[in-house]
Amino acid sequence: MTGPLRPATSLGYQVNRLARLFEAALRRRLAACGVVPGQFPALLALFEDDGRTQRELCQIAAVDQSTMAKTLARMRRDDLIREQPDPNDGRATRYHLTSHARGLEPHLTAAGHDGLAQATRGISVSQLAAFHQTLADIAANLTTPPPAAREQANSPAEATR
Repeated sequence: MTGPLRPATSLGYQVNRLARLFEAALRRRLAACGVVPGQFPALLALFEDDGRTQRELCQIAAVDQSTMAKTLARMRRDDLIREQPDPNDGRATRYHLTSHARGLEPHLTAAGHDGLAQATRGISVSQLAAFHQTLADIAANLTTPPPAAREQANSPAEATR
C-alpha cells in the first residue's frame, strides 16, 4: 500500500483507537472493584493458574519486566496478591491471589464479558471469527521478521560479523 496515511484508513491507527476504547470501557467497569485495566491481564492469568512468576505474567500480558513490577507492586498494595518464594528456584517469586482478589473474580469476569458484549453487539459469529483470525495473522506477521530480514540474518556476511 502506498499513498498518504489517514486515520480513517490506517489499520494501525484504528487498532490503537480500538484498544483505547476497550481500555476506557474496561476502566469504567472495573472501577467499582478497585481494579485498573493494567491489573486485569495479571488477575485473569492468576485466576486461571495461581502462583505464576513475574516472567510468566509478563509473557501473558505482553508487557516488559519494569511495567509488570510496577503493576505487581500496586496489586500488593491493593491487597490483590501476595508473594511467595518459589520452592524450586530461590531466585524466583511466585504471585498468589489473596482471598480479597478471589472474591472479585466473578465481578471482574462479568465486567469483561459485559464489555465484550457491548463491543460485539450486532456483529455476527462469522464476522468475529474472521476478525479474530485476521488479528492473529497480523500479530504473527509483526512478531516474525520479514523474509528479507531473515535472509539477511542467515547470510554468510552476517555470520562473520
